[in-house]
Amino acid sequence: MSGVQTIQVTEEDGEQRLDRWLRKRFPHVSQVAIEKLCRTGQLRVDGGRVKGATRVQPGQEIRIPPMPEPGPARERSERPLGPQVNHADEQMIQEAVLWKDDHIIALNKPPGLPSQGGSGLGGRHVDGLTTALMFGYKERPKLVHRLDKDTSGILLLARTDRIARALSEAFRLRSTRKIYWAAVAGVPHPRMGTIRYGLVKGGHRGGDEKMIAVHPRDIDKTEGAKRATTDYAVLDALGTRTSWCALVPITGRTHQLRAHMAELGHPIVGDGKYGGSGQENLGDGWGAQLGGEISKKLHLHARSLTFDHPITKKRITLTAPLAEHMSRTWKSLGWHENDVPADPFAEDE
Repeated sequence: MSGVQTIQVTEEDGEQRLDRWLRKRFPHVSQVAIEKLCRTGQLRVDGGRVKGATRVQPGQEIRIPPMPEPGPARERSERPLGPQVNHADEQMIQEAVLWKDDHIIALNKPPGLPSQGGSGLGGRHVDGLTTALMFGYKERPKLVHRLDKDTSGILLLARTDRIARALSEAFRLRSTRKIYWAAVAGVPHPRMGTIRYGLVKGGHRGGDEKMIAVHPRDIDKTEGAKRATTDYAVLDALGTRTSWCALVPITGRTHQLRAHMAELGHPIVGDGKYGGSGQENLGDGWGAQLGGEISKKLHLHARSLTFDHPITKKRITLTAPLAEHMSRTWKSLGWHENDVPADPFAEDE
């Protein structure tokens, strides 16, 4: 065992998650062990308690408790770089690759697959399948943002630490543009607008976590509430029963789009957490239920993502085809992907 160490984050390290920073120095220490060190207060940043997902920055000092020594060199060389992936999952995640170059991989994430592991999410997730996405590189690609488990669509991974830092900064500075498609209950009025309700955790834990909307006038006096902004536009509608909406999260809060649409009175179809059959809706009160197969899965899809490439500096826009269950819904409702503008919020030139 090593003794207690205090290590300073360097400029070369850049800004990154604490657990990833630690795993580079102690690759033999498991994620479970890191989370335990955080939970018990043994791992600290600038003297304060932290979580594995806490982002560390150059200049910060990290207190590291005594760590176990790695096993024999032979064992280390034979240990895989990440979780082993079975053939079916390898094929699935590789078929999800939407676009890639020497620096970035873009997935069309299937619904039902978590971005990362966590309480109640099990061990099968995108981050755990990245050994199947190395494509000749020595290190696994790294997630730079996340999608909810049941949300499908574009998810970016960086193939090097340098690109991960650059893309993470782009998301933090909101220089990227994400457009989601959703089927929602009823038809929002007006048909284009902005939702500015704040969001605060509702006190649930793990997979049951739910966000509560807070009126803009009450945000500053509500403990833990964070400002959140979503633009929406109705693209098509089936009478007054359901509509196809484009959603742009100006901020990136947990469950933001789902909570905002529910607060507007138009929950996303198939959203049992924010829009089950008990939710009142502007109209006849049937919530997010359309009946049959349609209501059994969340109808939220990260349709397009626009960003500046960190190396080429070109502005890139990627578009992801609808997930299978949403494609069936669009067909049954008579909605066609090519009938709407790629960005309904863009000003006419």
